Amino acid sequence: MTELDAVIIGAGMSGMYQLHTLRARGLSVLAIEAGSEVGGTWYWNRYPGCRFDSESYSYCFSFDEELLQEWNWSEHFAPQPETFAYLRRAADKFDLRKDIRFDTRVVSAHWQEDTGRWRIRCEDGFEVLARYLVTAVGILSIPVIPNFPGRDSFAGAQFHTSDWPRDDFDLEGKRIAVVGTGATGVQVVQEMAKVAGELTVVQKEPNWCKPLRNAPISPDEMDDIKSRYPEIFRACRESDAGFLHNWDSRSTFDVSDEAREAFYEQKYDERGFAFWLSNFQDLSIDERAAELAGAFLARKIRERVKNPDVAEKLIPKDHLFGTRRVPMETRYYETFNQPNVRLIDVNSDPLVEITAEGIRFDSGFVPVDIIIYATGFDAVRGALDRLDIVGRNGLSLKRKWDDGPVTFLGLQTHGFPNFFMVVGPHSGATFCNVPRCAEHNVEFIAELIGHMEDNGLTRCEATEAAEVDWTKQVLDQADQLLAGKTNSWFTGINHNLEGRGQRKMLLYTLGQQYFLNTCREIVEQDYLGFAMTNEPVAA
Repeated sequence: MTELDAVIIGAGMSGMYQLHTLRARGLSVLAIEAGSEVGGTWYWNRYPGCRFDSESYSYCFSFDEELLQEWNWSEHFAPQPETFAYLRRAADKFDLRKDIRFDTRVVSAHWQEDTGRWRIRCEDGFEVLARYLVTAVGILSIPVIPNFPGRDSFAGAQFHTSDWPRDDFDLEGKRIAVVGTGATGVQVVQEMAKVAGELTVVQKEPNWCKPLRNAPISPDEMDDIKSRYPEIFRACRESDAGFLHNWDSRSTFDVSDEAREAFYEQKYDERGFAFWLSNFQDLSIDERAAELAGAFLARKIRERVKNPDVAEKLIPKDHLFGTRRVPMETRYYETFNQPNVRLIDVNSDPLVEITAEGIRFDSGFVPVDIIIYATGFDAVRGALDRLDIVGRNGLSLKRKWDDGPVTFLGLQTHGFPNFFMVVGPHSGATFCNVPRCAEHNVEFIAELIGHMEDNGLTRCEATEAAEVDWTKQVLDQADQLLAGKTNSWFTGINHNLEGRGQRKMLLYTLGQQYFLNTCREIVEQDYLGFAMTNEPVAA
């Protein structure tokens, strides 16, 4: 059986960089990837309209100046094909593919106490032993489709957005249903409205959406961006969540009504997440502040949607602004003014069944050729739950987390030696511009493993006390946030999955600066909270 120093599960951005960093330390490393190419999210999600909602130049790798200078982004928020091309270019440049096993799905990883190794088994029968196991499986990588009555009887094409057909697929003039109106659903609806003969948008929970304000990047602009990369990455590092947006230092009620309205207009007109993540600093904790921001957006929706009844259906009533993921849109609301687009809200018009020819609602039957499910993912812990990860004394990770994840920094969990998660639950990279914060986690893991190698240490495991304290900090802070009191994938709620009806925060809640400072202090105190030993193991 093959034996290596380290195995990485996943070859998206985090897995690619982790492979690069561990190889640079002289370790033998293999990344195992279920897809046929690098890219992770940007390999699997190929639906029309798929693009960044972080600025392109804040989402890219920051560790290689040459790559930064040679790559030109065409738009402020790059579309999926461009991002996928960028990641393939990075794989070429750093010769990553030679150490990636593609088209291979890991099914289990069991700790072997007698040898101090992880035994990793794959669906195709491939097995490998490794001293270190790193998961880079993403937080939105396991698609979920509701079990609608009659779903399997549909005679047309139906698929989740993350399983978009790889071959050319004719949508022109078709009768299309898009089920779901989260961030992905919004992107898909905007594009389907351009080509569908009839588009039916099936909505359960409307979301507060904000204009993306995308635009091309001219050559001169790109030159300017390249000259400012240090400044851009510094701004991301100093922000609360790794974005080019940070909270306004004022509170909502520090200013007059007129000044507040002008501020909202300014943020509404700025690019990306500005209205969400550079709003007044009390937006995330004060219900009155969130209500005022939502009222502003509701007015915008009513202005943009001609039919008042449709506009009201598109305004969220079940959550405050900023407590769920905020979709970015480009003329999303205007699509509902088109004669070929209809909105069906299943709260007032329930979906009864799917038949061979279409979808039956309480109000009647809608014939459909194609059903596109933009119905989300088993978020944050889903990919880890799918893996049969078993640590010391036969303890499975899924069983340990029955009552919710318990981790130290989101990077390790007690009882699982030499097992690291780049973006685990409660990690600083879960509520963040993921590449910015994941780069830090990758480097932290690589440096920790380097510390072990340099000092003859064979095992590293978070202490129980450290993970209990860290989890308590994250959950206590979640109780102070409006998002922590809201049903969403942030808080682990997914009514399409058994056992996901109890609210328990899955994301990190304490702000990037606290996370970075905590990590720095832990290293300075000789990796306080990580129990490292040099116990001999069998050869």
